[in-house]
Amino acid sequence: MNFKTHFSRTFNLAYPVMLSQLGQVLVGVADSMMVGRLGAEPLAAASLANSIFFVILMFGIGISMAITPLVAAADGEGKVNRISRLFRYGFAINTIAGVLLFLLIILASPLLYQMGQPQIVVNLAIPYLGIIAFSLVPFMFFQHFKQFAEGLSQTKQAMRITLLCNGVNVFLNWVLIYGNLGFPAMGLNGAGWATLISRVLMALIMGYYVWHSKRYRGYDLAMSFKGLRLPMVSYILKIGLPTGFQFIFEVGAFSFAAIMMGWLGVNALAAHQIAINLASISYMMASGLSAAATVRVGNQLGRNDIHTLREAGFTIFAMVGLFMLVFAVFFVTLKEFLPLLYIDNPTVINISASLLIIAGFFQISDGIQVVGLGALRGMADVKIPTWVTLIAYWGLALPLGYMMTFHWGVGAQGVWFGLLIGLTLTGGVLLYRFHYLSLKLLYKSQIK
Repeated sequence: MNFKTHFSRTFNLAYPVMLSQLGQVLVGVADSMMVGRLGAEPLAAASLANSIFFVILMFGIGISMAITPLVAAADGEGKVNRISRLFRYGFAINTIAGVLLFLLIILASPLLYQMGQPQIVVNLAIPYLGIIAFSLVPFMFFQHFKQFAEGLSQTKQAMRITLLCNGVNVFLNWVLIYGNLGFPAMGLNGAGWATLISRVLMALIMGYYVWHSKRYRGYDLAMSFKGLRLPMVSYILKIGLPTGFQFIFEVGAFSFAAIMMGWLGVNALAAHQIAINLASISYMMASGLSAAATVRVGNQLGRNDIHTLREAGFTIFAMVGLFMLVFAVFFVTLKEFLPLLYIDNPTVINISASLLIIAGFFQISDGIQVVGLGALRGMADVKIPTWVTLIAYWGLALPLGYMMTFHWGVGAQGVWFGLLIGLTLTGGVLLYRFHYLSLKLLYKSQIK
């Protein structure tokens, strides 16, 4: 199979996920732009709340992603009953996870007062955080159906539903933040209610689609907590929990970076929110290629076609490298214009522009590491990559960023230089690990 064929198959699988992820990010961008019109303090509060919420959200996404490679491998082997069992176990695990993660945020939110952030920012952030925290419950419900469908190489419907509901979210932002159409102006909390309502709608539509689509009638889609066996739950969580921790270590590093920026003041925190908001566009779209890598690698692993597995994996690495190079040029070229879309504060704009230059430099590394995690997840290799992310971000990137910012006089940019180093190290190690493990499997298959 040549590069062109791999490119075509991967693109057809990945682009709906990329557009879906882009839609999710653009809602965050729209939220920040619309909240930014209220001033630097509400924007900083959104940054603080989202820095906490996004870590927990990504952990939940990581748990839900365990179903995808398992379903893909079972589909490659033609095991219909196993796919049905994975659906039922996934539903139970994701439902419980959504409730527990919501409770975790509610119980932990008072700790924001202990993080050295400006008092007015924390006062605005906590009620907003409470509203979006509840959206985790319907979101995990949506994720269950989405990841199940993606494991069967069905990605377009989730894309359509996500984009539709994201449009609803933006409309509700306009209504609830500013008090249009006779509604009271809720400010930052209005953005939270818009997020919650749109995610409930996403869950309902996606669930209805999977239950009623002809594509899934061959499977038993029972949603029950009865008869679950601990060994199967443990087997799924052995992939889901490390994947969740991978996201925590990476996204948590960026969230802790937001906390460090808050120590520098409201303007630095607002600038960080703008830059990370823009950088998340490329990251989340690259995660669409990562999802495609999980499915394609997992499917070929189920078929024991290791040669095609390697070809597909390296094709996706090349694709993400080219894709992220475009964003690198975009961020560096428009570094002074893009912040103007969020706010008119000159100090915030200048800091944001400097951070976008650094974001441009770490685009390729960021893309390679997220695809590396996806490809290795397709091979059920999650433990070592989890340790790689822990060491790279928390053992190296954050300590270096802290030292550069607060002791070596680099300023706000020091935090982001640390993140650049962590992402580059992670990308290189994960790319090599995919090469090593897939080559090892190829040798074993040739011996047999």
